[in-house]
Amino acid sequence: MGDETEQGSGRRRGRRAGGGAEARRDARRGGGMESYGFIQRSMKPFEVLTDEGAELIETNADLVLEEIGIEFREDEEALQMWRDAGADVQGERVRFPKGLCRDLIRTAPSQFTQHARNPARSVEIGGNNTVFAPVYGPPFVRDLDGERRYATIEDFRNFVKLAYMAPAMHHSGGTVCEPVDVPVNKRHLDMVYSHIKYSDKPFMGSVTHPERAADSVAMAKIVFGDDFVDNNCVLINLINANSPMVFDETMLGALKVYARAGQATVISPFILSGAMAPVTPAGVLTQTLAEAMAGMAFAQLCRPGAPVVFGSFASSISMQSGAPTFGTPEPALVLYGAAHLARRLGVPFRSGGGLCGSKTPDAQAAYETMATLNPTLMAGVNFVLHAAGWLEGGLVSSYEKFVMDCDQLAMLQRFSQGYDLSENGQALSAMREVGPGSHYLGCQHTQDNFQTAFYRSPLTDNNSYEQWLAEGEKRIEDRANEMVRKWLSDYQAPPLDEAIDAQLQDFIRQKKESMPDAFT
Repeated sequence: MGDETEQGSGRRRGRRAGGGAEARRDARRGGGMESYGFIQRSMKPFEVLTDEGAELIETNADLVLEEIGIEFREDEEALQMWRDAGADVQGERVRFPKGLCRDLIRTAPSQFTQHARNPARSVEIGGNNTVFAPVYGPPFVRDLDGERRYATIEDFRNFVKLAYMAPAMHHSGGTVCEPVDVPVNKRHLDMVYSHIKYSDKPFMGSVTHPERAADSVAMAKIVFGDDFVDNNCVLINLINANSPMVFDETMLGALKVYARAGQATVISPFILSGAMAPVTPAGVLTQTLAEAMAGMAFAQLCRPGAPVVFGSFASSISMQSGAPTFGTPEPALVLYGAAHLARRLGVPFRSGGGLCGSKTPDAQAAYETMATLNPTLMAGVNFVLHAAGWLEGGLVSSYEKFVMDCDQLAMLQRFSQGYDLSENGQALSAMREVGPGSHYLGCQHTQDNFQTAFYRSPLTDNNSYEQWLAEGEKRIEDRANEMVRKWLSDYQAPPLDEAIDAQLQDFIRQKKESMPDAFT
């Protein structure tokens, strides 16, 4: 892939493919031939919550912080930091004087750069920007033979490669699947290394233990250098509140490591409405804002100016079974409202993604995914985890759905560019040339623009029924399966300095040798 930046277009292009029809088809399929930059939206966010409604939610969140409080469990250091900051600490419960959290958050940047090892892949998080990142966390995969099974480190590497190859995937992500064939206490080393080795896009660190977070920072320093890491963001990391209204020792430990290192943390309440928060969107917004503000403020106690992202993951549930449900209207309302609240707070926002409850990449998966991805773009989300590959309520990373979702992400990226109002975009020359009663197929303007005028999906079939029959009656899942196999076959690793690679491998070897295997 090339580094050359095409100024003003919001995309980066690699070397031109060779000539001929097959080369042009390969370019349309993606596969690393072209990589888009992060989205720089030209349209205003769509607002559902009014300013008056936002003020009411903010007032209620302040009441939650002041009267009910947030528990910071099994972390005496965190509790003492809150005492020193002026909070009321009783046991593990912290109550916050009105305005304390908001005042602390003012030192956080409203927008920041996460640097990639290839500078052309760095992303801007915040403002009018949107960054797509892959699915995060599933212990299972649905593989190319249709089997649902536990994920392995080979699956992990494959998803990193697919994210690298996907034109509209801007970020390598984090736990793209959980490689259960590697010991729990050592797998983070292989996971972080995979992001560095097999991609040159930005990536996430480990949060499952403070020492693993420290290892992630140490590996980033091998790649970027100590001074650069201390003064720049090279890692972004997911810190979940244990809703309702709790931060636990594990998340706090990782948060402290990353914030003190100047690395970004996504402070994200994980809420299943009706189980971990009230059933109403307004209630979910109130609790989400309170929890997120407490976490973001704590990051500023660790290091003023540390980058933070206001996160929200909110799902509805089946009130019959308790199972999470996706693509429903209420979480979309929460997403729109939380995005509005984040803008008022002056921090970047994370939410949305390609969420669904379906067990296979079928019509249910498609409907539910787009019912979340559309609000994600329209609400102005800045950092989008789970943008591709999510299946079965987040239990499964699906190879086929990954590339199907990436096709939709590319469409959304095209939509985000808005209207071309240049002379070419206005197309008056075409109307003058054609005039009444004729057609535009042969006019000069059409000839000049036909290759780029419309987004061309590499997966959808728009041919005749007879041609579809002749080509094997393939469903979109079949074509996605073929695309994944081709991408993985065509994959070529981005260059990595041999000395840096050797240092990383030596670090991993020493860390693994220093401890016995643990699978719990």
